[in-house]
Amino acid sequence: MHLNTPRITALTDAALTPEQRQALAPVTAPNRPVLNIFRTFAHAPEALTRFLSWGNYILRGNSLAPREREIVILRTGYLCRSGYEWTQHVEIVRRGGMGDAEIAAIKTGAEAPGWSAADAALIRACDDLHERQFVSEPVWAALKAHFSERQCMDVVFTVGQYTQVSMMLNTFGVQLDEGQKLDPDLDARG
Repeated sequence: MHLNTPRITALTDAALTPEQRQALAPVTAPNRPVLNIFRTFAHAPEALTRFLSWGNYILRGNSLAPREREIVILRTGYLCRSGYEWTQHVEIVRRGGMGDAEIAAIKTGAEAPGWSAADAALIRACDDLHERQFVSEPVWAALKAHFSERQCMDVVFTVGQYTQVSMMLNTFGVQLDEGQKLDPDLDARG
């Protein structure tokens, strides 16, 4: 997290226009709060609608297995220093059975002990894309050794999506949702 307070405030239910309510409809469920990310992005309802469509592909249509997809999302969020993104997806991976040691290893990177060759290739691809906006030949070859062409494409799509999300979250100052705790390694507030 970079900011102590939001630059763009998450909208309350009372402040929503009909267009904003419509844009939020896909992420609204009974007895479940609408996350601050969506309440913030709702300031631009047309953008939110399109964002949700692409995000739905990344989270539900992606050819990567859920664990692989989440490794890519977490590594990207960590590299982008997005405390909000990291916090949301750590909760997701914990529900999926990933333990603290593996979550910590995502921060360390591909050289952390215990990664399979496939997992290390995913992490290295994230690092390449973050540093160069390009996957180097050796890393691409490592990806191709474990993943189909479509899965390799989905790695790039996922890193691109979550880099964009992280930039928006960081810049807009989206604050953690109620009850969440910021990982101290991602506290960049001055």
